[in-house]
Amino acid sequence: MDLAEAAGYKAQFVCSGLWNGNKTLADIEADELTGIYPHVAPIVPTLKAEIDEAAHQVSVAFADDMPPRVARHNRVTGCTSMPIGWTNDGRRLPAEALEREQPGSADSLAWPMGDADASDPRIMMVTPFDQLVESAFEAKAFGGKTSGVVIVHKGRIVQERYKPGHDMHTAQRTWSVAKSMAGTYVGFVRQKGFNIPDSPVREWNVAGDPRRAISVDHLLRMGSGLTSDTAGARTDAVYLGAGEVRQWTTLWPMLHQPGSTFRYANNDILLATLAARDAAPDLHPHQMFDALGMTRTWAETDWQGNYILSSQVWTTARDMARMGLLYLNDGTWNGQRVLPAGWRDYVTRASGPQPEGPFGYGASFWLMNKSVGVPDDAFAAFGNRGQYLVIIPSRDLVIVRRGYDTDADRFDVAKFTAEVLKQVR
Repeated sequence: MDLAEAAGYKAQFVCSGLWNGNKTLADIEADELTGIYPHVAPIVPTLKAEIDEAAHQVSVAFADDMPPRVARHNRVTGCTSMPIGWTNDGRRLPAEALEREQPGSADSLAWPMGDADASDPRIMMVTPFDQLVESAFEAKAFGGKTSGVVIVHKGRIVQERYKPGHDMHTAQRTWSVAKSMAGTYVGFVRQKGFNIPDSPVREWNVAGDPRRAISVDHLLRMGSGLTSDTAGARTDAVYLGAGEVRQWTTLWPMLHQPGSTFRYANNDILLATLAARDAAPDLHPHQMFDALGMTRTWAETDWQGNYILSSQVWTTARDMARMGLLYLNDGTWNGQRVLPAGWRDYVTRASGPQPEGPFGYGASFWLMNKSVGVPDDAFAAFGNRGQYLVIIPSRDLVIVRRGYDTDADRFDVAKFTAEVLKQVR
């Protein structure tokens, strides 16, 4: 099992890193394939990735008597991990039938739709601020392994820096920042006029199934009461094994009354995404991203076309900042409402069960109201390996930090946020 999962991990990350991230294989091996899950970490370097540039496909063999693990790329949703034994018979995958403009199609437009005139040169030249952002790349200051920082104040980029080999168009995996994107997508679907039913999972909508009581609100707040395959955020069958999202997430039994306990789990967000897709099958996450100028953001799917919107999104630091601006603008973009009125208040309201630790939880977003030196209205999207999007409406501020952290060396986002706040007026 570990060999197969390691091969699947390598195929997926090499595929996504090459064609979503626009990264070199050397950078992928140094950043994406280190600091990973312990059970596959020693195996991944021993496996060889066969890259088919023409087909945009990566294959990784793991056993003499089994076919390789395969991941294939399309320009709409990124890379798809195929189940073991899949063979290419010429049929297109569901995601491959979708249409989308080329990545970067809006680059020449004015910020924030595009990249023109994005920076405020007056603040970019402030020396203490410049030194602070530079220190984010020094592990001794805030910890971790930083790959990018973008700070937006009053609508303009006031600081932006990347590690060598990365730039404003380098995409990385968001990990669990995708959960907040999923919550945003649910709002996007509702704003488009689609109704998501109170009992949102069709597999449970049978007489006698107690899971009918689980709502999308419970799912977004990590309060479903369901058990799942592992504690925390792991969903190895989907992430590493090419398991089909709908099949895997709908089978778990309920252990607690919905809304009574907090359990941080991928399955809750995957189920909320399924509910949104069932309500609006022709409304896709990339349509929301493109409407915000996030043209270098890919929400990846399983091989049946279900979005893995709990972790498997690739995006740039600037695109993450654009989502932050959407929330600073209370769900409007270029004068048009993208999210329902009051959606920001909804996702930042801690009405459900709360986690232990330094951060609270709303509906798919973390709350930073307990962080020293940070305003009470600060909220954030957090992702594994140091992916952070911090939004502070009262200060008209968005902070993006990307990284390749490990469990042993994490970036202190609360400390960094407090230091940034000292530099902006």
